[in-house]
Amino acid sequence: MNRIRAVIAVGIILAGTCGGAYAQARTSSEPSTVSQVETWTKKQWAEAKKKWAKDKARWAGCQKQSNKQKLEGRESWSFLYKCMTS
Repeated sequence: MNRIRAVIAVGIILAGTCGGAYAQARTSSEPSTVSQVETWTKKQWAEAKKKWAKDKARWAGCQKQSNKQKLEGRESWSFLYKCMTS
């Protein structure tokens, strides 16, 4: 009976380890949403800004932080996206 429990425990540990490795490999090959934002078209960016501007206080705060870091153009897009969606 102890041998069966040991085999089951090893199986569970291996399944967890392999599953974690699979998840890491899968996510590391896919670009993050933040990095995808940098490739948006100006139209996509304008639509997102329009939506986010409805939350005036948060949008102003995120823009202020972006300006403080001297981010401009597409450099600021990923920062603002992360700021507005977190």
